[in-house]
Amino acid sequence: MLNRAGALAMAAGFAIALSACGSDDSGSEDTADDAMSTEETMAESSAEMAPAGEFGAACSAVPADGEGSFTGMADDPVATAASNNPVLSTLVTAVGEADLVDTLNSAEDITVFAPTNDAFAKIPEADLNAVLADQEMLTSILTYHVVAGELAPDALAGEHTTLQGGTLTVEGSGEDFTVNGEAAVVCGNVQTANATVYIIDTVLMPA
Repeated sequence: MLNRAGALAMAAGFAIALSACGSDDSGSEDTADDAMSTEETMAESSAEMAPAGEFGAACSAVPADGEGSFTGMADDPVATAASNNPVLSTLVTAVGEADLVDTLNSAEDITVFAPTNDAFAKIPEADLNAVLADQEMLTSILTYHVVAGELAPDALAGEHTTLQGGTLTVEGSGEDFTVNGEAAVVCGNVQTANATVYIIDTVLMPA
């Protein structure tokens, strides 16, 4: 049987042990909290550095898979990528008539404002046929839709010199942009192997 001194010594030792365990638990919790905070900070930083994805109501018309999908387009140069996308079939025809396929596919780091089929449909049929038959005029119109550099959405607004030699002006921010005050971006930030594409609802006409 323990005497009073032994009991006190045992109690003191038990209290010290509990105190040590409590201290260790607190340290573990602090370490876990610090690790969690670090992971959250890294995740936030990664999110800020990651490029924005495609945006816009017309993006839903792009095929979900296959070569014409966003993933498929990213593997091909821009003229080839557009040829696989049914939303851009009239543009592809025009590019072929202007003999610009190789020019666009071989270009490096460009931004293309790509009119949809509906954009071309806004042009009276007789006028559209006349433009398609005039290679010089068609080339001028199509190269007016191309600017140097792959412009991310946060760099899109402003005045840009086109491959045609004229300038176009983009206004807006976030996911809401217009070009020359008339063409709306309906599906933006589409990536191809050599270009960033902004699909627009109106054909742009150079001055």
